[in-house]
Amino acid sequence: MIDTLLVLNTGSSSLKFQIFEDQTLDVLMSGKVTGIGDTPEMRAKLPGGQETQTSLPANTDHDSALSAVMDLIGGHDHAWRTAAVVHRVVHGGQDFAEPVIVTPEVMYRLEALIPLAPLHQPHNLAGITASARLASGAPDIACFDTAFHAGHDELTSSFALPQEMRDKGVRRYGFHGLSYEWISQVLSRDYPDLCAGSVVVGHLGNGASLCALKNGISVDTTMSMTALDGIPMGTRSGSIDPGAVLYMLHDLDLGVETVQDILYERSGLKGLSGISNDVEALLRSDDPHAAFALEYFALKTAQHAAMMAVSMGGIDAFVFTGGIGEHAGPVREAILGRLRFLGDFKTLVIPTNEERLMATHAKKLLRSAA
Repeated sequence: MIDTLLVLNTGSSSLKFQIFEDQTLDVLMSGKVTGIGDTPEMRAKLPGGQETQTSLPANTDHDSALSAVMDLIGGHDHAWRTAAVVHRVVHGGQDFAEPVIVTPEVMYRLEALIPLAPLHQPHNLAGITASARLASGAPDIACFDTAFHAGHDELTSSFALPQEMRDKGVRRYGFHGLSYEWISQVLSRDYPDLCAGSVVVGHLGNGASLCALKNGISVDTTMSMTALDGIPMGTRSGSIDPGAVLYMLHDLDLGVETVQDILYERSGLKGLSGISNDVEALLRSDDPHAAFALEYFALKTAQHAAMMAVSMGGIDAFVFTGGIGEHAGPVREAILGRLRFLGDFKTLVIPTNEERLMATHAKKLLRSAA
């Protein structure tokens, strides 16, 4: 019998999974379900190395997607025993600064944070609920995207709001922490001199943000109370004048749900281009709106990168990660071209591996709880 860790990364329309051997953290099996709510499909790399691809029913939701994943795993089980199911949870609020074993009380507190991450938190928690039923007996462990930024000082974490609002948790949290923590560990291992300095990391994908790493520690980041703030993203607006939101609500009488849909689902690269939130599609397009969207993205990313440099008092390196950061060379060059005034600094592209980091955290937590 081999003890394993099942790591789940549940998104708004996807479910990624990896199975790690508990001792060595070797990957035994991996895959993802994409197109949930549209044209769902499951791809996986099986224990023998062969790859499989399966179309799922159109009505597949996150619960049935996880059921399909569990059925697939069960069909290729090599005497595995699931020691824990590990979940990425986007928002941990002020209460959770490190991974935890999920209890009913923990779930209750995480559900209260849904308004702060409406695009992600419900799906993260749905994955926990489903796995508790489908992998009964194995503890669920939550790892938080906000945790890596929990040590920010008050200057960085505060909004310029009255104290009573700040006391109610209206503050900056930051996200993509699992990705940034992985990059910090890679820098510490492979580039110790850079890690000891000032590094801007860009997690650039459909969700995108920047982080200021000083001596490998997060000191600032572009997302704040929600995963909506900062640089523009695939479908999210990024930073916007709060007065513009009030105008849409009060003067245009659009309603809260409509404005939320605009800001989260219809803005960013998709809204600017009127074409797509897919950077590859925009790079291929000869439509001037596509070029405008990409140039806007590069400009705002560079502007926010300069802000991160200010928070550290300089910049020694810029690290790109995430789908856009790793694969879209023209976008990287457009960003760097706007940052040349900062002088010489090293540029790196480092793939992120949130799932392995989550497995590492889970292994440590299980050992300490034993």
